[in-house]
Amino acid sequence: MSFLDVAILAAKKGGDIVGRYFETSLERHVKDDNTFVTVADKESETAIISEIQTHFPDHSFLGEEGGETKTDSEYQWIIDPLDGTTNFINGLPLFCVSVALIHKGVVIVAVIYQPLLKLLFHAERGKGMFCNGKRVKVSDQDAKSGMVTFGIGKGSAIKERVAKMFREAPKHIMKYRYLGSAALELAYLARGGTEGVINLGSEKWDYAAGTLLVEEADGKITDFNGKPWDISERFFVASNGVVHDNLLRLVATAS
Repeated sequence: MSFLDVAILAAKKGGDIVGRYFETSLERHVKDDNTFVTVADKESETAIISEIQTHFPDHSFLGEEGGETKTDSEYQWIIDPLDGTTNFINGLPLFCVSVALIHKGVVIVAVIYQPLLKLLFHAERGKGMFCNGKRVKVSDQDAKSGMVTFGIGKGSAIKERVAKMFREAPKHIMKYRYLGSAALELAYLARGGTEGVINLGSEKWDYAAGTLLVEEADGKITDFNGKPWDISERFFVASNGVVHDNLLRLVATAS
C-alpha cells in the first residue's frame, strides 16, 4: 500500500472510533497544559499508529497523546487523533482526525477526516488536494466577502492577541470565526469554504496535515511578516492568496 492509502485507512479507523464515542457519556481528564483528553483520543491514536506500523514498522511518530517515538527512519508520522476535543466533549460536531507524513522535514502526505460528515480531505505533495475524491482549490473571494478563522495555541498572551484581532478584524475582512479545530479550519480553507486562517501557536499535530492541503489547493502560507514559512513555525497566515495582505495587516495591528 502507498503512504497515502495507509494514511487514509488509519485516519478512517481513528475517525470511526471517535465517531462512536460522540455524544456518549465520557470521562474527561485535564492534562498538564489544561486541555482535555478522553478515552476517544487515546483509542483513536492507538488505532492509527497500530495501522501505520503494520505497513511501516520502522517509521517515527509524533502524536498529541503519546508524544514522540524516534527511529532511524527519514519518515515521521504526525498524528492528532481528535482535533477539537473541547468541541467533541461538548457535543459540537466540529472535530476531526489529522494524519501527516513528513520526509526530511517536509510534509509529503496529508489526510484530515471529519467522521460525522464523512468528509475526507487528502493531498500528496505535487499532486493536488482532494475532498471526497474530487479535486478542489481555494476560493477566489476577496476581503469584502471573505471569512478568516483562527487556530489558537495555549497561553493568556495568545488569547489576548486573538481578542485584539477580533476587535480589529472588521477593518480587514468581512467575516471572522474561531471554530476550535485548527486542522478543520485549514481543510475548510483548502476546500474553498473560507478565505484565510491565522494560526497563533497551535501545535505541529494541529496544523501539519492542513498546511499541505492548503499548499496543494493553490493557497498561500507565510509567517506573520509575509516571509517564507516552514513547518517549525507555529505562527503563520494561510489564505487563498487574494486576502493575504489584508490578513498580514490584521496580524500587524495586534503585534
